Amino acid sequence: MRLRGRKGIRESLEGQPELVVLDAAPHKGKWREFFGNDRPIYVELGMGKGRFISQMSARYPHINFIGVDMYDELIRRASEKARAIWEQKGEESPPNLALLRANIEGIENMFAPGEIERIHLNFSDPWPKSKHARRRLTHPRFVSKYIELLNERGEIHFKTDSQSLFEFSLNSFAEMELVMRDISLHLHKEGPREDLVFTEYEMKFMEKGQNIYRVEVVLGDEALRNHRAAKLEKSKKEDADAAADADDGDDD
Repeated sequence: MRLRGRKGIRESLEGQPELVVLDAAPHKGKWREFFGNDRPIYVELGMGKGRFISQMSARYPHINFIGVDMYDELIRRASEKARAIWEQKGEESPPNLALLRANIEGIENMFAPGEIERIHLNFSDPWPKSKHARRRLTHPRFVSKYIELLNERGEIHFKTDSQSLFEFSLNSFAEMELVMRDISLHLHKEGPREDLVFTEYEMKFMEKGQNIYRVEVVLGDEALRNHRAAKLEKSKKEDADAAADADDGDDD
């Protein structure tokens, strides 16, 4: 992917230290200091033009967000988008958002173990050729890194329009014996999921009626406990509802 950036783009990015981070190394293990609080940190790997991460930061102001991409031009576009969204809320700059220019290959150099709580992978490059499988962001070599960096509430939320990448990813998670939930083979079949934030790609795919696949991977110990408790509670409710229906049938 080659992007033609505007003249002076690097100078523009360097002039936004409150929003744009051009070197992650000094912040590794210190992202809470960057944000000035100890709120959870959610990271989007491969944020593109930044619609998703900007909207997420506005919708969930009690969470810190970091959007990662390796292209200056995408960082610039994301910064403009984020500022425009937050200006509507009366803020000159998003207080809970950082845009990080970095190559995801070195994610272990950006964050310390347990520093982040959620990773979003949205419409990642499917790398369709088998010889490029190791480049897929859901390949076990990447997922192993994510596991190290996520905390006790850690999760991965993954969306794609590629059936082959989704199948590869499910197999990857299963081979690593990871717990998956809310697996969707057609996310917006019943209409747009307004509880979720859409990316630029996602909006285009929805307009065309294309399938979007999604899964959540539960990793952290606390996240797993909460997941199991929720499943148990759901099972008990289903049993109670079934018993109530049976009683109603007997009365009839």
